[in-house]
Amino acid sequence: MFPVATPKLTDFGYLIFDVYGTLADWESGLYTALQPLLSRFPSASKWSRDDAIRAFVSVEGDIQAQHPSMLYSDLLTKAHEVFEARLIAAENGLLEDENSKESKTSKTSERTSASAAGIPDVPGESSSSSSTQGSVSPTAADNEHMIFGKSIRKWEPFPDSAKALAELSKYFHLIVLSNVDHASFAYTHTYLSEGTFPSQGALSSSLYSRPSPNPHPRGLWLPRLTSGSKSPFSLVLTAQDTGTYKPAHAGFIAVLEAIRSEPYLLARPGSAGTAPATSPTLEEIKAETLSVAQSLTHDHQPAKELGIVSVWIDRQGASWRPASSDDGREYGWSWRFETLGELAQAVANEIGDE
Repeated sequence: MFPVATPKLTDFGYLIFDVYGTLADWESGLYTALQPLLSRFPSASKWSRDDAIRAFVSVEGDIQAQHPSMLYSDLLTKAHEVFEARLIAAENGLLEDENSKESKTSKTSERTSASAAGIPDVPGESSSSSSTQGSVSPTAADNEHMIFGKSIRKWEPFPDSAKALAELSKYFHLIVLSNVDHASFAYTHTYLSEGTFPSQGALSSSLYSRPSPNPHPRGLWLPRLTSGSKSPFSLVLTAQDTGTYKPAHAGFIAVLEAIRSEPYLLARPGSAGTAPATSPTLEEIKAETLSVAQSLTHDHQPAKELGIVSVWIDRQGASWRPASSDDGREYGWSWRFETLGELAQAVANEIGDE
């Protein structure tokens, strides 16, 4: 850990959490879910994990920019479909190049001794095989894309996440701001609260789904107020709520507005205090807020632009890490930890020193 700022972690009251990449291992989940598709293409099947993830995320990012209000599970479904089309086009392009070379060689041979060479019609055979490369029946293809879209429900949290969140929730309001939809997050939410995924049949009555209908007058999802819930989160905002995907600023601003408007969030966890008589300004809320995330571009960059202090959870082995060590100057983070457990321990150390 390398603190580069003078404030203490415990000076803050709100932790805004990214989920997939920070709390859950989205890269492993994504890479595993891509295997059936990648394995059908000779070139893609040889890609490294980093290559595969970066290629897919390039497609995903384009669709997020074009359709910021699309549900994330639907976005994953569409991205898988577009990614498959790009793989087919790339594979066919490679085969066409090879066929062109084969054809030129064949014509040269024909001028000398075509019959003696005994060379089969390779271009025709390759063309025939390439027409089915990576293709499946329409119904099966639709199902494959939809299965991939729902794979996020099986992306497992990091081993340290649930315990660290439970500890941090004693001292802070933990807030989710995630590029996900309600239905998909319910599975991750259950795991982070209970330590296990729910079964498909049990989820409909889960404590960890967004209430529907939602009784909150402003439609906020406040999981810790649900009777019987073990959720560590005081507030959950997803892309489905904000109508935008990070790194757009709108989600962060929505969090600050929600804090300012909700009396429950204005009183610190574990304190006997009550909400202030007058609502604080957004700048005052911002001064008490930390963004906690792994992604430098999706979370730390917008936090820096908005003047929100941030904590980098630098998950080792992640594809989306800077090529060279970042010292906080470019992306604005003030603390760096390799795991969420390290952050929780740093907070405990500060409290122990008081």
